[in-house]
Amino acid sequence: MADKTLNFELNKKEENGISSGSKALSVTGNEMSKDEFDKMRDLIYNLSGIYFTENKKYLLESRVSKRIKANNMVSFSQYIYFLQTMYGRKELDALFEAITINETFFYRVPQQFEALENTIIPQLIKMKSHLPNPTIRIWSAATSTGEEAYTLAIIVLEKLKPLYPDVDFKIIGTDINNAVLELARRGIYKEYAVRNMPDSWFSKYFVKDSNKYYLKNEVKNMVEFRTINLYDSKAVQSIPPCDVIFCSNVLIYFDVPSKKKVISGLYKVLNKGGYLFVGYSESLHGISEAFRLVHLLKTMAYQKD
Repeated sequence: MADKTLNFELNKKEENGISSGSKALSVTGNEMSKDEFDKMRDLIYNLSGIYFTENKKYLLESRVSKRIKANNMVSFSQYIYFLQTMYGRKELDALFEAITINETFFYRVPQQFEALENTIIPQLIKMKSHLPNPTIRIWSAATSTGEEAYTLAIIVLEKLKPLYPDVDFKIIGTDINNAVLELARRGIYKEYAVRNMPDSWFSKYFVKDSNKYYLKNEVKNMVEFRTINLYDSKAVQSIPPCDVIFCSNVLIYFDVPSKKKVISGLYKVLNKGGYLFVGYSESLHGISEAFRLVHLLKTMAYQKD
C-alpha cells in the first residue's frame, strides 16, 4: 500500500471541484449516493484498512468512476456488486491502484538511510556477534514500484557488504498492489525516480538507455517482492522475522483502529531490538506503547525492546 506512498491528495481537477463547493459529476453521469458511498467505503476499509472520510466522497467517486468506465459498467451499485463476486477479485488490484497514488523515488529520506548505515546496522550486527553467519533482514513495507527496497539493496552493496562480508543481508519489498510490484520487478525507472541519488551510483548500478534507467541484476537479485496487505494479519505473519522495517507515509491514511492493527502486526514480525521507521508526519503516539522512541542523528525510529 501504500512508498509506496499512499497519497490521497486531489489532482487539480478534483481539487478545484471540491474547493469551489461544486458537486462534480462522475464519468457515469451520476453522483454516488450516500448508500453507495457507505458500501464502497466499507468494502475498501474491510479489505485494506484505508478509510475515506465523508469529505473525501467526491474523490472516491471520481476514482471509482474511472474503474466503472473501464469495466463498461453503468452505475456504482453495479460495480460494488461486481467486486463482491468471485469475478471481481482481479479488479481489486485496479481499484487499489485507482484510489492510491504511488509516488516514490530512490534515496527519498537520506537521514533514515544514513542512520541505518551508520548506527542501526553496526548495532544489530554487534547484537548478533555470537552467530557464525548472522542475517540482517530489512522489510520495505508498502514498497510501491520498488525504489525504497532497491535503495536499501544499493546501500548494502555499496557500503555494508564491504564492511561486513560475513553478514547475510536480505531485503523484502511488499505492497498490496500487484501492478506496482510488477513494475518493481522490472526495475526500469525514469529520471524523476533517480533524481536524488548520489552521482556515483548511476554508472555502477544502472544502465541508461534514452530517458530510462535500467537497474542492474546484481541489485534486482537482492530484493524479494511479495504481495502483502498490511491490514491482513495472517498475511503479515508470513513475513519472516525482520531486524528493520520501513513503513513510511502509510499510517496517516488509516483510522486509529486500523493503525493499531497494522502496527501490532509489524511489531510481531520485528525481532527484539529491531527498528521501525515511519514517515516524518507520522507517529505511534496513541497507537502503540510497545515501542521505544529512539533519537538518532537527524532522524528518529521506534525500537522493539
